[in-house]
Amino acid sequence: MNFEALITQFGEEYALLLGGLVIGIIFGAAAQQSRFCLRAATMEVAHGKPADRMAIWLVTFAIALIATQLLIIGGLFDTNGLRQFSNRGSLSGAIIGGLVFGIGMALSRACSGRMLVLTGGGNLRALLTGLVFAVAAQASLEGIFSPLRTEIGSWWTIDGPSRNLIGVTGIGNWGALAFSVAWLLLGVYMVRKHAVSAYTVILGCVVGLMIAAAWWFNFGVSSNAFDIVVPVHSLSFASPTSDTLMYFLSPPGAALSFDLGLIPGVLLGSMGAAIASRTFKIEGFQDPHTMIRYMIGGVFMGFGAILAGGCAIGAGVSGASVFAVTAWLTLWSIWLGAVVTDIVVDRWLFKKQPG
Repeated sequence: MNFEALITQFGEEYALLLGGLVIGIIFGAAAQQSRFCLRAATMEVAHGKPADRMAIWLVTFAIALIATQLLIIGGLFDTNGLRQFSNRGSLSGAIIGGLVFGIGMALSRACSGRMLVLTGGGNLRALLTGLVFAVAAQASLEGIFSPLRTEIGSWWTIDGPSRNLIGVTGIGNWGALAFSVAWLLLGVYMVRKHAVSAYTVILGCVVGLMIAAAWWFNFGVSSNAFDIVVPVHSLSFASPTSDTLMYFLSPPGAALSFDLGLIPGVLLGSMGAAIASRTFKIEGFQDPHTMIRYMIGGVFMGFGAILAGGCAIGAGVSGASVFAVTAWLTLWSIWLGAVVTDIVVDRWLFKKQPG
C-alpha cells in the first residue's frame, strides 16, 4: 500500500479512521463467525475439557504471532519506539490487572472484544456490560479509580527495554517465529482432534491476521505522517472503547483516530455477519441477578484492563505478538483469574441444584 498517497488523498486523521473501520469490519465479521473467545477457551480448560473453542483460540493466537513476526522480519513493521518497549512497564499492574480482568471476564461471560461482537449480533446483555466496561475504563484512566490504579502500578515496575522478551532472551525474531509456529502446531492438533470445520479455522486465521494488519497499517501511517504523531499500536478494546464513548459525549471537533474507526467497524462487521448467517437475535437479561453479575463483571474488566495496560486482545494477543513481557504476564493472569472465578463463583457459591 502506498501510505503517502493515502495520506495525501484523505489526510492523516481520515486515513487512520478508514483503516480502523476496514480492519474492524473484517475482524468483527470473522470473530462473529469463528466464535473466537478467550473466555470460552478458558472455561473449557477450567472444566478439564479443552475442545473446539480452545482450538480456535490457539490457531488465532498463533497466526497473530506468526504474521507479526513475519512483518518484522520482512521489514514492514518495526518495534522500535513502541510504548511497550519505550516506557516503563508495571509487572504488578500486569499481574493484578490481569487477575481482575479475568474475574470480570468470567462474571460477564465474555471479554471486552467479544462483548462488541455479541452486541453486533443483537445481545443487549453485552451492550449494557460493554457500556459499564467503557465507563469503568475511563474512570480508571482519568477518574475516581485512577489513584488506585496508579498506586498498584507503582509497586513493581520494569524499564522499557527489559519488557522485550525477544531482546532479553536473545532468541531474535526467527526464534520468536519458531516459538509461534509451535503454538500453531498445537492449535492444528486441537483442530484435528475436535474436528473443527475448515471454514471456522480460516475465519479464526483472519482474526489473527487482523492483529498483524493493525500493526502494519498504523506503522505505515506513522512513518509517513507529517502533521500529527501517530501512536503505533494494534487492536485493543480497553482505551479505544472508552475513547469512542467519550468522543460521542464530548463537544464536536475532537481528533479522529484509528480506534474511532475500529469500534464501529467491529460492530458493523459482526452485525453484518450475524444478519447474513441468520443468527442475529435480540437477547436480554432473564433476571435482575444476572444483570447485576454482568455489570460487576464490566467494572472489574474496565479497571483490570487499564491497570494491566490492555485487555484479553490488546495485551493477550496484540501485546503478546511483539513479545512484551507485561503482555504475557497479563495473558496468563487473565487465564488464572477466570479459572479461579469459575471454580469459586459458579461451582461453589452459586452452583445450580438439580431441579
